[in-house]
Amino acid sequence: MIKTKATGPIPPGYSAIDGELAIGGQKASALVAENGSPLFVYSSSRLDARMAQLRTAMPDALDLHYAMKANPFPPLLRHMVGLADGIDIASGGELRMALDAGAAAEHISFAGPGKRDDELEQAIRAGVTINIESPSECDRALRIGTNLGTTPRLAIRVNPDFDLKGSGMKMGGGAKPFGMDIELVAPTVKRILDAGADWRGFHIFAGSQALSADAIIETQAQTLELAARLATMVGQAPDHVNLGGGFGIPYFPGDEPVDIEMVGNALSEQFERLPDILASTQFAIELGRYLVGEAGVYLTQIVDRKESQGHIFLVTDGGLHHQLAASGNFGTVVRRNYPAAIASRFEEEPSETVSIVGCLCTPLDRLSDNAAMPEAHVGDIVAIFCAGAYGASASPANFLGQGPAKEILVD
Repeated sequence: MIKTKATGPIPPGYSAIDGELAIGGQKASALVAENGSPLFVYSSSRLDARMAQLRTAMPDALDLHYAMKANPFPPLLRHMVGLADGIDIASGGELRMALDAGAAAEHISFAGPGKRDDELEQAIRAGVTINIESPSECDRALRIGTNLGTTPRLAIRVNPDFDLKGSGMKMGGGAKPFGMDIELVAPTVKRILDAGADWRGFHIFAGSQALSADAIIETQAQTLELAARLATMVGQAPDHVNLGGGFGIPYFPGDEPVDIEMVGNALSEQFERLPDILASTQFAIELGRYLVGEAGVYLTQIVDRKESQGHIFLVTDGGLHHQLAASGNFGTVVRRNYPAAIASRFEEEPSETVSIVGCLCTPLDRLSDNAAMPEAHVGDIVAIFCAGAYGASASPANFLGQGPAKEILVD
């Protein structure tokens, strides 16, 4: 007897047309017929709704940045440039993409622990804010600025002495490759000021993919306290403090969404009690998957239905080369099922237990394991939800010569 495993919760708001999953008012079969399979489909109206919801919940004084590493697809990025107050990048390649998408250089910040000299030069020429990750990186940026005759805009990325509890990826609270330990911050800021560079403030990122509002609230309070402590050590108020992000989305069975109203109310109260040294500081949070993750669906067509020792496998033309995270090979310890459905039978009740697998010759290529699904056959379309973040750009598209999936932005 095969034991059925639950799938993650399908994000609310997806509907059906003629029994099929609809995205942006179009049936999944029509989208695949026009664009081919496999296919990433992103919904601009869902992006708009998520940003509007977030702005309503967060304090008016808080800037909202898009961390484009979550999804750099150019049409989606252009859309997010129009919605967000800033764009956070992590490479010279992302800098070029952000500028091409219409982002203003003064609204771009550049983080990452291994910036090459050519990337630093590119960023300084453009006038973006560089989040400095070490004293030696600071020295390189100052030297490049001098050679260019250009004043660099520099912030300090801090390795905080705490982490984000329940975070899927901890970015602080111990020895980390990201940012500077606290005792290095004030001397490095002094070096920046003495060199006549433009010190922009602090970037403090403790972790990501947290679903607990309490944990996020606690971390934001600790981040504000740390920013005040560092500013006092420096003896000068920072113009800007990036509080990091960390808002997760539900991927797996039992996951519940973050209560952003609770987070926003708590942050508003914290802003009302800011110490004097932070009274004129502009604050921001940076979010990636929270803004775009639930706006994307990966569609892949079934090319074979087979049975092995009583177990039914639905073999698709997609797989982990496009959806590495859904296969369980992108940082998860125990493999659990992403939200999934038979898109072409979206309103039908489950009638069998199947495993949905990809086309690669590796046992790692599983998109859904022992899941309850309606009976599906060759030509039916599988939908993997929460595919708007860390899908196409974070998966090994060229593994086994398969190549990338097409991506489209719809209403």
